[in-house]
Amino acid sequence: MINYILQVVLFQVLFLAIYDFFISKETFFTKNRWYLVSTPILSFLIPLIKIPTFQKAVSQEYIVYLPEIVLSPEKVIKRTFETTTFYESINYFNIIFWIGVVVFSILFLIKLMKIINLIRINKAEKISIFRLIFIPNKTNAFSFFNYIFLGKEIPVSQQEKIIQHEMVHSKQKHSLDLLLFEFLKIAMWFNPMIYLYQKRITLVHEYISDEIVSKKEAKEVYINNLLSNYFQVENVAFVNQFYKTSLIKKRIVMMTKKQSKKINQLKYLLLIPVLTSMLFYSSCSSNKNQIEKRTITFYRMADGELFSYKGDVETSVDSYFGPDPKGLLEEIPYEELPEEIKKEQYVKFNAFRKKHKSDITFLDLFQFTKFFKTPEGRIVCGTVGNTFTSIHPDKIGDELLFIRLDKRPTFPGCEEGDSDCFIKKLEQHFFEKFDKTVLNNLELETNKVKVLVDFNINTNGFVEDIKVNAPNEIIGLEAKKVIAALPKMTGGEKYGKPIKANYKLPFTILID
Repeated sequence: MINYILQVVLFQVLFLAIYDFFISKETFFTKNRWYLVSTPILSFLIPLIKIPTFQKAVSQEYIVYLPEIVLSPEKVIKRTFETTTFYESINYFNIIFWIGVVVFSILFLIKLMKIINLIRINKAEKISIFRLIFIPNKTNAFSFFNYIFLGKEIPVSQQEKIIQHEMVHSKQKHSLDLLLFEFLKIAMWFNPMIYLYQKRITLVHEYISDEIVSKKEAKEVYINNLLSNYFQVENVAFVNQFYKTSLIKKRIVMMTKKQSKKINQLKYLLLIPVLTSMLFYSSCSSNKNQIEKRTITFYRMADGELFSYKGDVETSVDSYFGPDPKGLLEEIPYEELPEEIKKEQYVKFNAFRKKHKSDITFLDLFQFTKFFKTPEGRIVCGTVGNTFTSIHPDKIGDELLFIRLDKRPTFPGCEEGDSDCFIKKLEQHFFEKFDKTVLNNLELETNKVKVLVDFNINTNGFVEDIKVNAPNEIIGLEAKKVIAALPKMTGGEKYGKPIKANYKLPFTILID
């Protein structure tokens, strides 16, 4: 998101620089107007244009990665580590952004209500398609769409020229331009370029009206009338005002300037190489390591092929779970990760340790964790093992599928589809059924044994296809026995038909 905003601001700076240095002094006012209206919109669209890449994807999956269980001889059992995600911290950037959007939306509504109130309480006179509204005790003169507002204190002799001037604004729908920038200010209230754009479009509007109205009389007379008038100015950015002291000098200079030569219109062709460069930059930037948050993609291995599906949350990195994806994902050493991602991962790791009061170290984490890079440059955090089951995504019926179930397997005593209850019951089952006496007199090189159990819950709710990856045969057999002793459950369903579900359960045994 931050990268997108920076690109938008950068492109707007370039567009305005071209306008100020090459175009603003030309008398092609209508073309300048469309330049100033179109380029800020283009700056929002260009960063979204990327070089398309082919990606094999499977839209849905149902494999459950259970949280790790820790067993110790003192019969302490607790959840310590989730294999596929870290807990997210509060996004203060989003909070500040939306506060700004709300504040500027309120300010816009206040200004709009001010205009609506003037229309409501003052009598309007119809002039052709326009409505003329006189404001008592005021010398204001401005327009908003087909409404022209005149202060009753403005001398009658000056009113005709002012009305002609404001009618040009109304006919050419200049209020739409100003409203556009009001909406852009709400969406990007922190972007100073939007305010600069609004000032320039306001000035171009005046140039257009001055050019049309001054043709009806000598320019010297029109300029003298302009200099002789002094009116109050409404503090509303989206109305066209006849008199603004800060614009008078510029308007006079432009009226007295000679008409630009037609060949000078070739300056607009500068946009071609600039737009090409922007598109190239925006497209190529997608191949760099992207650290902005976006919807997470989960990658899985099946029959030697890499498949993916979208998740529901926004993260800085994607996720992989399975055997080593050699040749399919480019591995990146931890040291070569962008510093922001390394910092983010370390902060999340420490938050996890504090939350669960875990003694797991950063080195422990890297026993199973590797980092990869997708062809489009997205960083992937992978939990990698050598004995993961390979599941084909195209099998149907009473087989394992990469899908999300309509009805999940349910542990006895839990409400239908209650995942939290399922995990608690599973932890309780391990605590009660795991024979910790098998740990006595084991000759192990470490006092922390990590085990991964892979099992299926079939269509009848029974456990089957149990596979265990453990560094010790005795511990592996005991883990397999515990899983085999799971009670009959309510099986899962998809599209109203029974279906198997695959579960992967990591757990750690602490031996004193």
